[in-house]
Amino acid sequence: MANEEVKRFTAEGIKKLQEELNYLISVRRNEVAEQIKEAKSFGDLSENAEYDAARNEQSRLEGRIQELEYILSNAEVISEEELSNDIVNVGTTVTVFNETRGKEQVYAIVGANDANPFKGHITLDSPVGKALEKHTTGDVVQITVPSGVQTLRIISIVRS
Repeated sequence: MANEEVKRFTAEGIKKLQEELNYLISVRRNEVAEQIKEAKSFGDLSENAEYDAARNEQSRLEGRIQELEYILSNAEVISEEELSNDIVNVGTTVTVFNETRGKEQVYAIVGANDANPFKGHITLDSPVGKALEKHTTGDVVQITVPSGVQTLRIISIVRS
């Protein structure tokens, strides 16, 4: 993976990822290993649904552990100086007035693992996040979305 993409997180975001990784390694691995051991005791593995389910869970678990290790090894922590009320960045909540739609919208700018556009939690990789990044209160930005071009005016920026 020569062209590694560095994801930016707040210190809190890194802490949550590390806690999840620690839990998966220290608790879930043992639980799944125990499930596999118990399923093996049922006999013939070729027709053992419990064994297959436990092995599938082990595969998902190991995949998530590898994913978290990769994310954490390539993550960059956003400095406190970057977390301000002055510019849009990860760790801020931005209130905008969508001049095209005539309504106010609120976006929490989060790390990749916390994104949930249905709750207004977006990343800087999203179209809206890219448009707002590094802008300040009062700035007007335009964004192209599937329904056309929208104009957003930044009303406020606060640290999340």
